[in-house]
Parts: sequence; structure tokens; C-alpha cells
Amino acid sequence: MADNHAETVRLLWGPHAKPSRGPRPTLDLDRIARAGIEIADSEGLAGVSMQRVAAQLGVTKMALYRYVPGKAELIALMVEAAIGPYPAAGDTQPSGWRGQLEDWARCLLSVFLPHPWTLDATIGPRVMGPAELGWMERAVSALDGTELSGAERMDAVVLLVGHVRGITQQARAAGPAGTPEAELGGILADLMRDQGERFPALAAALASVEQSGGQDQAWEFGLQRILDGLAVLIDQRGH
Repeated sequence: MADNHAETVRLLWGPHAKPSRGPRPTLDLDRIARAGIEIADSEGLAGVSMQRVAAQLGVTKMALYRYVPGKAELIALMVEAAIGPYPAAGDTQPSGWRGQLEDWARCLLSVFLPHPWTLDATIGPRVMGPAELGWMERAVSALDGTELSGAERMDAVVLLVGHVRGITQQARAAGPAGTPEAELGGILADLMRDQGERFPALAAALASVEQSGGQDQAWEFGLQRILDGLAVLIDQRGH
């Protein structure tokens, strides 16, 4: 494991040794992560820097480096804090693998939507912290008792995460005041008024959407179709 990965592992998993030099510590990793999250939520990941976070906390950049060695490690801490642990089970725990995965996906969407910068921060191979791995553990374990292989269980989780990410990406592009499907539908409807004869299937589908009020269902439709597909596969494995 590369040295920078080892440092990220130490920060995410511990132990956390207190700085051995300088004045008595006034910061902790959680406060630092929360300061970065506040900036990223309002300005995106591009707005986050060691200098900005230090200013947010009222310390010098050199003081911040005593806790976090660089921006990559800072972002790893921010992701872990923003995602947080999987919510504790309530009185009505979903039963069966489908109910558990559906609840899991909805919870994950509720985490990504207020922190869309996490889309940019969670691309490619990287070190994950205990909270984030706890989410993965929860989803994979929901498929216990099925005949799916380990690889298939992991792929099922990837499918669900991809759907969550896609919906979050569209919501980010639409902005806080809009709904992505409604905006796209309006744009396409304008085009179809002049170009509908060239695209008859699309024009008919859009007309049907307007009549039935079926817009803004991409999240629910996609989630249920993924779960339907898994149900077919699980049923096949059981025979």
C-alpha cells in the first residue's frame, strides 16, 4: 500500500495520535471534516482547500497540517463524515432482502442529495472508512440466504449505487429549484412541437407522459426495476 494510502487509513481508522509538537490541540478530525463539508456543500469540491478550511476554523494553514497532511486526506475525512454510519434500525425493520435493499437505497439517496460533491469525491479506487464500509456491509448482508454468489452480491450493490449516483447527478444539474425530469420534459416538448414528425415514437411517449402526469418517476421506476431483476435472478438460483 502506498504511503499516502497508509496515511489515509490511519486518519480514517485510527489510532489518532495527538500532535507531539506545538501548542495544546484545539482541533479534532471531526471538526476539520465538518468545516470542509460546509464549504463543499455551498461551493462544490473545487472550493475546498487547506487554506479555506483553515480560515473556516480560525486557524493557520500550518496548524491544520498538524492534523491532516493534505487535501486528499481531507476529502477522505469529509466523505466519511458526510456519509456517516448507516441509520440505526427503527421499530419497523424491513423484512426480506428486497425490503432491506429498497430501504438501503433510499437512505443512501438521502445522504447523496444534500452533498452532491460526494459524486466527485468517490470516483475510482480509494480508501474507505468504517462508516462507508458499514453501508456496503449492510447491503451485501441483505442478500444473505439467497443463492447469489459473492461477486453477484457485490454487483447488485454496484447497480444500486449507480442508480443513486445517476439520480443525484441529474438533481445537481437541475439545481435546487428544479426537477430534472420536468425540465427535460419541457425542453423535449418544445422540440417535438416542431420536430415531432421526425421522432414519432418519442413524440407519442411525451404526449402520454403529459396526459398521465408520469414525470419525475425515474428514481422509483429504476429502483423497482433493479430489484425486479434481482428477484428473477434469485428465483432462478433457488431452482
